[in-house]
Amino acid sequence: MGTLAPLLPGSVTLVAGGPGDAGLMTVAGRAAVEQADVLLVDHLAPQEALAWARPDAEVLDVAKLPRGRTTPQERINELLVEHARAGRRVVRLKGGDGFVFGRGMEEVLACADAGIEARVLPGVSSAVAVPALAGIPVTHRGVVHGFSVLSGHVPPGHPTCTLDYAALARSGTTLVLLMGVANLAAITAELLGHGMPPATPAAVVARGGHPDQEVRVAHLADIATAAAGIAPPAVTVIGEVAAFATPTRQLEETR
Repeated sequence: MGTLAPLLPGSVTLVAGGPGDAGLMTVAGRAAVEQADVLLVDHLAPQEALAWARPDAEVLDVAKLPRGRTTPQERINELLVEHARAGRRVVRLKGGDGFVFGRGMEEVLACADAGIEARVLPGVSSAVAVPALAGIPVTHRGVVHGFSVLSGHVPPGHPTCTLDYAALARSGTTLVLLMGVANLAAITAELLGHGMPPATPAAVVARGGHPDQEVRVAHLADIATAAAGIAPPAVTVIGEVAAFATPTRQLEETR
């Protein structure tokens, strides 16, 4: 059985917190939390994991809340460097996996520029785990042989959007959409406009891995309506495998 090398003073460790439940964190991630002198914590990181921290550890809230208070990424980078230079064992606790839309590499590069050792402890990404918690496999033999993970934080047509929705609509893969609740209607309309069948199964899983997890299921043409009122965090799955979902709420189909 492998063991995590002890955290060194003056180092930074990026710990992936998984999709929500602290029980889904890795053993290595827990060991790092237990050793930390300072923890910089996202709002999507499992807060229960902080019970593993030493009583004298300093916990810094560096949340980025949609349309709410936010800690600029530049300031997070500065804090990592400042505390490491002070000789502390720094843990950056993130939700999901920090290398999947988590800006983890930006933090690694900031540490490297400052001459600070940064170690990455990968974890369970919500892109795969949250669908699984709702009974959805992102691939399934004889149904689909691949999946694409998309960021929905900007709508189609936005100057910073680099996604080719025409290619995605005909890709034949499962589409897993993260950070897409606010733009779900625009995204589904774009996929429909590029020929994806309206009856394609879709599911939105809100608060995956938490006791109040909610799953809403509908056809692609109706999923934005079915997901009305859902707030982040949520993961949307579009494709035939979404039909495997165990819904807590399903839109009555009229098509």
